[in-house]
Amino acid sequence: MKQHHHTTAEQAEPTLSQIGTWPVSLFQLHARLAPHFARSEPRRHALLYLQAVISEIPRKNGWQIAEHAKQARPYGMQRLLSRAVWDEEGVRDELRTFLWQTLCPPPLPGETVSPAAPFPVLVIDESGFPKRGHHSAGVQPQYCGATGRVENCQVGVFLYDKWSRNMMIQIVGTIGRSS
Repeated sequence: MKQHHHTTAEQAEPTLSQIGTWPVSLFQLHARLAPHFARSEPRRHALLYLQAVISEIPRKNGWQIAEHAKQARPYGMQRLLSRAVWDEEGVRDELRTFLWQTLCPPPLPGETVSPAAPFPVLVIDESGFPKRGHHSAGVQPQYCGATGRVENCQVGVFLYDKWSRNMMIQIVGTIGRSS
């Protein structure tokens, strides 16, 4: 019988101690993003939104995100994404800096940097998902890569860390303002 030969390394699972640091890291990230929000309500909703996006709720629409945030209605989250005043470019720049610092931390004192050390490679992938209705955020007639034609779809943007070959972060493409 032929042996299976895998071309990718075993998937690394996070340890319990790493998982335990995630909530603190999210609060630290939120603290870095907070100055880019004009008012306290959108600032608070931004943290609740981030917590919901990375949670395990099966559908990440306005109602489920509001329910996860223990809010009766989705209007606060919808207002954050559509009309709230916040510095989108500032948030983008801060996230870029945060990712760079996370993926390429400075060497510890006394540590030598290997010139042949691998560097992280991030790949951004935009994918369209066919949708039947108009009720999800960002659904409109647009080119859908999954079907190869223009139709009602929603676009998702994914960020992959190609060094470890694991999906690293999922960013919903409809986070930005819809036109």
